[in-house]
Amino acid sequence: QVQLVESGGGLVQPGGSLRLSCKASGFPFSSYYMGWFRQAPGKEREFVAVISIRGWSADYEDSVKGRFTIARENAVNTVYLQMNNLKPEDTAVYYCAAGTALQRSTATVLYWGQGTQVTVSS
Repeated sequence: QVQLVESGGGLVQPGGSLRLSCKASGFPFSSYYMGWFRQAPGKEREFVAVISIRGWSADYEDSVKGRFTIARENAVNTVYLQMNNLKPEDTAVYYCAAGTALQRSTATVLYWGQGTQVTVSS
């Protein structure tokens, strides 16, 4: 069955860095766009970043541009999110997502991971 397993979340101070990983299985990873979304308490799930099938192009939500980088390794069915200069407003549960035409809308997501908590606090 399809599985998206995130790891790498945790507690970090403002200005710090984290790298999230998402290991995929059960579907042809190298044929799917991959992305990250996040959901803060009391808010709707929102788009963070998406990467194309071969990793040649990416799109980011405006507030994370220049701080976050999405990457993928098709050989090991894994997508990453490098997060630098973290801010308290980045605190959320981060979800890995997969879709054949994945874009900014959650409606384009075919598969979700279970989520990993990222907390930015001093």
